[in-house]
Amino acid sequence: MRKIIAATFVSLDGVMQAPGGPEEDPAGGFKFGGWTFHYFDEVAGAAIDELFSKPFALLLGRRTYDIFAAYWPYQKDQIADVFNPATKYVATHRPDTLSWQNSQSLGPDIVARLRQLKQEDGPDLLIQGSGNLIQTLLANGLIDEIRLMIFPLLLGKGKRLFGDSAMPAAFKLIKSQVSSTGVIMATYERAGEIRTGSFAQQEPSEAELERRKNWK
Repeated sequence: MRKIIAATFVSLDGVMQAPGGPEEDPAGGFKFGGWTFHYFDEVAGAAIDELFSKPFALLLGRRTYDIFAAYWPYQKDQIADVFNPATKYVATHRPDTLSWQNSQSLGPDIVARLRQLKQEDGPDLLIQGSGNLIQTLLANGLIDEIRLMIFPLLLGKGKRLFGDSAMPAAFKLIKSQVSSTGVIMATYERAGEIRTGSFAQQEPSEAELERRKNWK
């Protein structure tokens, strides 16, 4: 069974928009494109190398696909060497315009197709960017692992990793480290349902009972 892995750069306030440069995604008047640039060191670089060290297929939304297709085929480095030959599964309404090598559309029912792909043999499906697609996958409980690089920034406005539609689920931290620039690299895997409890007193005060009544 294949896993779906979401690997994402994110700010402290959850923004994932345009980490690579000002022209990457200025939608909505976003002014901080390229916010990750000054935070990379050997530790962060090694974490990225490790992410791409195992076989994978790319899982991309159309906007991220277009950004990548205009960039990676024209590069000659270690990431290009693995991105370009990889299979790319793309969420798109324009399948006839997928020009990057080894690209294929997920079709009209993205969720059904991904459920099918997860059951097939093959490399894990690695999401890069693709915020809208991530929202769909979170809403349907399809992401098995989340790898975050959390940067010490507050960006305010911008496209966020987690929206209100995510299916509630518990995750377990399986690996973490911190770079010299304060970037937290954390890997989480799905760990079942959310368990709740309570620190409330067994016999709440009259003030607490009144508060509960007022907050309903």
